Amino acid sequence: MAGWIMFGGFALLLILGVPISLSLGVATTAAIGLDSAVSANINTVCQRIFGGLDSTSIMAIAFFILSGNLMTKGGISRRICDFARSIVGGVRGGMAMTLVIACAFFAALSGSAPATVIAIGTILYGDMVRMGYPADRTAGLLVVSGGLGPIIPPSIIMVVYATITGASVGDMFKAGMGIGIGIAAVLLIVVAIYAHKEKWPKDEIHFNLKVFLIDFVKAIPALMLPIIILGGIYSGLLTATEASAVAVVWSLIAGLFIYRELKFSDLFDIFVDSAKSSAMTLFIIATSTAFAWLFAYAGISAKMVNFVVGMDLNATMFCLVVAIILLIFGTFLEGIATCVLLVPVLWPIAKALGVNVVHFGMIVSIANVVGTMTPPVAVNIFSAASVTKLPMGKIVHGQWPFFVGYVGFFFLVVLIPALSQFLL
Repeated sequence: MAGWIMFGGFALLLILGVPISLSLGVATTAAIGLDSAVSANINTVCQRIFGGLDSTSIMAIAFFILSGNLMTKGGISRRICDFARSIVGGVRGGMAMTLVIACAFFAALSGSAPATVIAIGTILYGDMVRMGYPADRTAGLLVVSGGLGPIIPPSIIMVVYATITGASVGDMFKAGMGIGIGIAAVLLIVVAIYAHKEKWPKDEIHFNLKVFLIDFVKAIPALMLPIIILGGIYSGLLTATEASAVAVVWSLIAGLFIYRELKFSDLFDIFVDSAKSSAMTLFIIATSTAFAWLFAYAGISAKMVNFVVGMDLNATMFCLVVAIILLIFGTFLEGIATCVLLVPVLWPIAKALGVNVVHFGMIVSIANVVGTMTPPVAVNIFSAASVTKLPMGKIVHGQWPFFVGYVGFFFLVVLIPALSQFLL
C-alpha cells in the first residue's frame, strides 16, 4: 500500500503544480502516516532528509552553481564564444558550429545544462538570426548543445551519482570528457549536413591566424578554469569539492580583475541567485533521499529487483532497459530527482550483473540530460524559450535532427561500454 500512496500522491501533486521537492516530501510523509504496516514516523523522514545532504561531495554542487553564475556575469562566456568563432569562421554554418563549440567550452566551466543554454544563447542567438539562420533550428541546436553542460566535466549530476554509488568523481569526469567530445562531434556533423541542405549562411569572419591567437590569449583566463578544476582532480591534489571552491575563487579573480566586467556591486545579486538555485537543487536531493529510503524500507525496491532478475537479462539488455526507463522518467522528473530515486534501486542489480560503475553512471547522466530536452519537464527548452522568445512547439520542431543525433550517440554508449571506459 505504501508504494501506491507514494507514487499516486507524488503524481497527483505534480499534476497540481506542486514543486518536485515538496511533492516528494509530502508523498513520503503521507505514506508513513496512512500505511500502518510502515513502522516509521515523521522523525525518521526528517533524519533521512538531513542525512541526504550529509556528504562533502554535495557541497560541490553549490560551488559549481556559484562559479557558473560568476562566469556568465564576468565576461568569460563571451570570450569563449569569440574564441570558438575564430576556429570555424568562414565555412557554411560556421556560426552554428561556433555555438556547439562554445557550449562545449562553457560546459567545461559550469556543469549545468540550463546555464549553458542561457549563457551561450544570450550571446549568439540574436546575431545568428540576423545573419539569416532559421530561428527554430538555431533555438533547437542551442537546446541540444546545452546538453553538453552536464556531460563534459565538471558535472553536477555526476557528483550526485558518485555520492550515491561510491564511484570515483575523477573517473566519472574522465569518462564524461570523452563522451562529451563524441557528442559534440556528432552535433557538428549534423550541423554541417543541415547547413548545406538548408543553405545556412557563411560567417563573414574567415579563419585568420592573427585573430585566432588574439582571441586565444583573451580566452586564456577562461580556459584556465577547466585546467585548474580537472587537473586538480585528476592529479589527486584536489577533491571535487575543493576544485569547485577553487573554481569560485578563479571566477571571481577573472571577472573582477582580469576581464573587469564583474563589479563588487553585482556580487550580492549573484550570491542570492546562486543560493536560491542551490537550495532548490539540494532540497530535491534531500527529499528524494527520504523517498528512496521509504521505497527500499517498504520492500518496493526488493520487489522491483526480483522482477528484473526474473526477466533473466544479460548486462547489455539490462542497461538498455534501464536507459529506456530513465528516458521515460526524464520526461516528467528533474534529472537529480530521477538519479536519487532510481540509482539506489537499479545500481545493485547492475553491479550484480557485472556492469561497470562508470559505464552505468554515464547511462544515468546522459539519460537525465536527454530529459532536459523532452517536454513537459524540459528545462533546456524553457531556458531557450526565455532567450529566444519562441514558443516551445517551434523549438521542439527545430531541435529534432540534433536531438536524434544526441540520442543515437547515447544508445551507442549504452551498448558499447568501452566508450565510457577508454580514458580510465
